[in-house]
Amino acid sequence: MTGQDGKSSGSGRPADEDASLENRLKSLDAGLKRATNQTEAEIRREATPSDSSGIGQAMRLSTEFVAGIIVGGGLGWAVDKWLGTAPFGMIVLLMLGFGAGVMNVVRAAGLMKSRTDDKSGAQN
Repeated sequence: MTGQDGKSSGSGRPADEDASLENRLKSLDAGLKRATNQTEAEIRREATPSDSSGIGQAMRLSTEFVAGIIVGGGLGWAVDKWLGTAPFGMIVLLMLGFGAGVMNVVRAAGLMKSRTDDKSGAQN
């Protein structure tokens, strides 16, 4: 139906509806661009290779291992000097240091559960 001025006599005038739809379209377009930019930024952040973290982890594991051996050897040398049991204190404590270094590397790499995890698992 048309009114006296030749426009439809519906709930709103077509020009108002077009402007409203245009505003909603612009708003949705802006929101879509923001969401796309955020998603692309997250993908770029996740896609970057983390060589530094891999190298850092390798350095940590090797340091754990070498530190165990050095501490065991140093304690063995000190025990031999203090008690005069050369070379037996050095040999025994160097082997213990090697074992401790291996255990620290395995623990740091997450391949070995701590004893507290084992105890809590046994209680369940």
